[in-house]
Amino acid sequence: MQEYLEEHVNLKVWDKTVPITREQLFKELEDVEGFITSGVKVNEELLRQAPKLRVVSTISVGYNHFDLEAMNTYGVIGTHTPYVLDDTVADLVISLMLSAARRIPELDAMTKRGDWKKGNAEQSFGVDVHHQKLGIIGMGRIGEKIAQRALFGFDMEVSYFNRNRKYEVEKKLNIKALPMDDLLKESDFIVLLVPLTSETKQLIGEREFILMKKSAIFINASRGQTVDEQALINALKTNEILAAGLDVYEQEPIDPNNPLLKMENVVTLPHIGSATLKTRNAMAMVAAKNIVAALLGEGSFYQVK
Repeated sequence: MQEYLEEHVNLKVWDKTVPITREQLFKELEDVEGFITSGVKVNEELLRQAPKLRVVSTISVGYNHFDLEAMNTYGVIGTHTPYVLDDTVADLVISLMLSAARRIPELDAMTKRGDWKKGNAEQSFGVDVHHQKLGIIGMGRIGEKIAQRALFGFDMEVSYFNRNRKYEVEKKLNIKALPMDDLLKESDFIVLLVPLTSETKQLIGEREFILMKKSAIFINASRGQTVDEQALINALKTNEILAAGLDVYEQEPIDPNNPLLKMENVVTLPHIGSATLKTRNAMAMVAAKNIVAALLGEGSFYQVK
């Protein structure tokens, strides 16, 4: 990525081992036209400090750290990196489903502690993934990849809820659209994949967990704020649902005292949806091409709106 950028623009890089402070970032942005980041909040405070800024390119598909209203006011374009991470995130979601269903982290820890004894096989029982019902909330590109894996890899019955029906996907994969309440009631596995917006904030809360089967396994690979985390904790504590697999949380990094970290029926990951070397390098390259195309006015780029 850096070599590509150096071929097309004058580049400066923060390559120190310590994270850049907000104040230092403002100083660095005083005379730049383009800014590549991953998760830095781009709001009015930042934009006021960067009078020449024209483009912000995030190395992510999500862009909830962009204040789009402020960016529009200041005439700053935002770009992101869709498509390139779809398969990698879908792989992770399937991994969370398998890990939670078969209790992989819990039983791995048990084995390493030396607590595997003869005669207690039933204590290690999990639940099947194959031929179960999968409900996907948010049928975008990643949802479609997950549906493919579930259908053709595990013979699952797949349904989905989405703000807009995806008729082509339904026909191609032979999956069905359901109202969200029906999906919650029927599914053995529920995967949440919606973007974080004002409409999806705490989309899943106490009411939704009550609607789920007591044997349901809930997977969140969207954003932590799409779930009422306390309601999730309560649902797990009271056996309202069986288990959960989480890659995202209301607070990140997660508070070490968060009860979710003490629950054996919860698989917890440190927000690693796209975290493979190949995918992250590809995302960085897309981000670089986005910013060059937007700055030079040559070629297409993935603009957020």
